[in-house]
Amino acid sequence: MFSKLEERLLDRLFDDLESGKLILPTLPEVALRVRETLENANAGMAQVAKVITTDTALSARLIQIANSPLLRAARNIDSVEAAITRMGGTMTRNLVTSIAMEQMFQATSDVTDKQLRDTWQHSIQVAAISHALCKQFTNLKPDEALLAGLVHDIGVLPIISRAEDIPELLVNEKMLLNIIEKAHPAVGEAILKKWNFAPQLVAVASEHENITRDHNGPADYVDLVIVANLESHAGNSHKLHNIDFNTVPAFGKLGLDPEVNLIDVAGETIEAAKVAFG
Repeated sequence: MFSKLEERLLDRLFDDLESGKLILPTLPEVALRVRETLENANAGMAQVAKVITTDTALSARLIQIANSPLLRAARNIDSVEAAITRMGGTMTRNLVTSIAMEQMFQATSDVTDKQLRDTWQHSIQVAAISHALCKQFTNLKPDEALLAGLVHDIGVLPIISRAEDIPELLVNEKMLLNIIEKAHPAVGEAILKKWNFAPQLVAVASEHENITRDHNGPADYVDLVIVANLESHAGNSHKLHNIDFNTVPAFGKLGLDPEVNLIDVAGETIEAAKVAFG
């Protein structure tokens, strides 16, 4: 049940989202340039590497991930071009987007800084679980699953930014969390549409909280993230911890027994992804 103040703030937020007044984050420039270069049929990995090496921190992270247990390679590499050759164009694009996103998780107050840090750490956890589930239980693309997990809560960013201008939210963390919970799927959908993400990833942002979601056909990225999101709260005090997994259709789509501990069946893969991003 929302208070009158929460209802007013939510109404204003949704009105601004609908009218285009809500300021949505812009995809970092380096991620845009990498995407454009990869879409150029005449560009090779050398040109992609040239774009990436303009960002020293990004270059180092990509080499780190290329050498991490996530890719299970026998030989270490020490150049950006070798890293992206190992990963391929799609994975490079998705990882650059993911790593660049981390730079967007910044705040100016203690309350919002904590919330942003918590959101990013949760996103890493969900991404790692999504990646592991994808590899072991679906025919979907693991690097797309990783990106799906990392962007599923992207709608939190503008809400946090808005909260920094509303004193009532900065002194009432519970109210802030209530508003985030209610609004972030719609805001996330708007952001990923603005960034020209594929429809299946836009759906992840908008539908990952819909744990009763069911559909025809095989498992999709929304199913992966729904299960990963639920599993990420195992053992904590989040309200999703009390959900009966047997009532969640996504488990059936993945062919997962809700009673089985995922750490037992996919723990090594989950840890490899967490190490790569953590």
